[in-house]
Amino acid sequence: MAGHGTDGHPHGADRLCEAGDRVYSRAVRRGRLPRRDAEPVPCLLELALLHPDPDDMDWLVPTSPQEVMARLLRGMYDEVSASQRRVGSAVEAFEWYAGLDRPVPASRSAAEGPAIRVLDGLARIQAAMDEATQACTTEVLTVQPGGIRREAELSEGLHRATTLRGRGVRMRDLYTHVARHGHGLLSYLELMGDAVEARTLDEVIDRLILFDRTVAFIPANAERTMALELRHPALVEYLGTVFDRLWRLAIPLTAPLPETGIEGVSHRERSIASLLAEGHQDAVIAERLGISVRTCRAHIARLSETLGAASRTQLGVRIAQAGLDGFRRSAATSPGRGARPAR
Repeated sequence: MAGHGTDGHPHGADRLCEAGDRVYSRAVRRGRLPRRDAEPVPCLLELALLHPDPDDMDWLVPTSPQEVMARLLRGMYDEVSASQRRVGSAVEAFEWYAGLDRPVPASRSAAEGPAIRVLDGLARIQAAMDEATQACTTEVLTVQPGGIRREAELSEGLHRATTLRGRGVRMRDLYTHVARHGHGLLSYLELMGDAVEARTLDEVIDRLILFDRTVAFIPANAERTMALELRHPALVEYLGTVFDRLWRLAIPLTAPLPETGIEGVSHRERSIASLLAEGHQDAVIAERLGISVRTCRAHIARLSETLGAASRTQLGVRIAQAGLDGFRRSAATSPGRGARPAR
């Protein structure tokens, strides 16, 4: 597994440098070590032999020697046809890691990895998701917040989705209602056919991807440059239950949104009115509904004009008088079947 080191550490996991050997061995013996202790050996983070502790980001925990050996074995099989001389080096590495091995709980095998793993960097996130895609055999559940999906995001996921469809995997996607206005999403779903089913809600939880209800991926920071890979059965089952309940409340993408019952008030404006009644600021409302702050304020202005409100305070009163403050509660139990498309 050479070629993944940094300057001063040009090696792979099959032959660590002397400094990396010492730090990794200490991490295995102690179970974790402070992040500062690994600063002289960035190769250990590059090679995913150390990764952030999900309970305390100032500490690093080692990847188990068993998992490292499994990773090396997979790499060896992939490369053996191109380089037979790599076999001897890899075998030596297996023996070295085996000497560091320690017992792990019987409930989780080395191939399954840790129950919670921090993935630091887009490349590592992509690699973990590609691995989960290859292992997936039944279903993929996703929650995609943020409004209209960009063409680049849809193109990036198309190859993975096509691979899954070829194996008969079913996919269910949850979006915000705003995503209905994106032509790219409609084209993507048309290409995928019956393999993908999509529904929408006023707002959804943060991004979630579930493979076969055995492994889940969620963001670990606001920038989405870090993610958590979850394999703990209780956590994955909980996230699957959350998805199922949101799915039952959502409206199929092919069905129209329900009418609001008030002339001149669109479905989106009614959702905004309900969030305003809850006391949320414009920026928060925009983020939760997947629209820009500018668009949100334009809807608020139109809502004020429709309800005859001259100020935000008066708008709050008008919203309550019109019964718009309880819309989100009633919408959750009324999917609006048969209604005309909202504005």
